[in-house]
Amino acid sequence: MPARNTPSASDVLYTEKLWPSVWIWVVVVGLSGAGVLMFGPISAATGIIAALVLLAIMTIMLVLSTPTITVTANTVRVGRASIDRKFVGSVQAFRKAEATAERGPRLNGLAYMCFRGWIDPVVKIEITDPADRTPYWLASSRRPDELVSALTTPQG
Repeated sequence: MPARNTPSASDVLYTEKLWPSVWIWVVVVGLSGAGVLMFGPISAATGIIAALVLLAIMTIMLVLSTPTITVTANTVRVGRASIDRKFVGSVQAFRKAEATAERGPRLNGLAYMCFRGWIDPVVKIEITDPADRTPYWLASSRRPDELVSALTTPQG
């Protein structure tokens, strides 16, 4: 069988899950300890159960709200948004002060935003679809250079 050089439409070229940082999980554990403080006066067992329930609820909420970035030969998906690659224009990565400026003073109110405070770099993906009022997507990425590379590589 000959080797395949071009990716098929369903081949994933890039994927990233925007998991919370370690310090977010430390905060979750600390906040769940509040259950012991609130319900401990009733009984130690009630306080421990309350802490475990709070921990489970916060963990489930964080896991379910963690977005994924996926790039295939034909589509780009960032969180809940998806678009054909043919409508992707310029792509830029920003770090540190530039990333802060993109998330703040330079942010267009019509942009699709999928960024997380615990991830500094952001990638700006221009949207060229004339039927879409969204000028660009702004997404957090721990690997912004890889994401830019995946989006700027010519489609097969």
